[in-house]
Amino acid sequence: MAIQEITAHPGARSQLMAGLQDILPLAVGVAVYGLAFGLLAAQAQMSGLQTGVMGTIVFAGSSQIIAVERLVAGASAGAALLAGLALNLRLLLISASLRDELAGRPWWQILLGVHLATDENWALMHAKRARGNSVGYWYLVGGGLGLVAVWVLATVAGASFATAVPEPRALGMDFAFTAAFIAILRSLWSGSAMLLPWGGSVAIVLLAGLLTPLDPTWTLILGGLGGAAIAGVLNND
Repeated sequence: MAIQEITAHPGARSQLMAGLQDILPLAVGVAVYGLAFGLLAAQAQMSGLQTGVMGTIVFAGSSQIIAVERLVAGASAGAALLAGLALNLRLLLISASLRDELAGRPWWQILLGVHLATDENWALMHAKRARGNSVGYWYLVGGGLGLVAVWVLATVAGASFATAVPEPRALGMDFAFTAAFIAILRSLWSGSAMLLPWGGSVAIVLLAGLLTPLDPTWTLILGGLGGAAIAGVLNND
């Protein structure tokens, strides 16, 4: 059905291909921290296949990193899942901002668009519009498909490589989670408008960690919820 619709509408096909092409420079950065995540997913006893399936279904780099880091640290699967979800609550704001692009589309296109919407292809779509280009849903989908392909390939490669390394810590892989997360944060920074939500989130995590007996997993969840709430109040997508 999807292939037939794209074939029947040349405009959709051209936008899809344009999205794929334009996202490639950003996909290079995604590949870098995808490799780092794959290397350390192996420390959580995840195989290359499991890492690839997770990346395809979840497709949220920061959430995956936090969830797996919590598993490695000994947290329960439920707590790790909640930590990952809390960290990516900003995607709810991105999805809400796509109501015009998703309006009137069949359910499978809505699910596809929401699943493939990321900071990178969402921002790229709006940047193209700001320059006078008429792009929309299929441009977003094209960029998302490019990113998910690079992300899955990079994470699987990293996880598969890690299984062949006898002493991962000797290569500094224990720092890869931190390095990958720093890379993701840098890619998400879009200017001073992010300062208050990020600062509020950090403050909540620090205060909860210092003043309460909460496990670090729950302080991360509180921080994610607090940052998303601040961004929502400020109408900061």
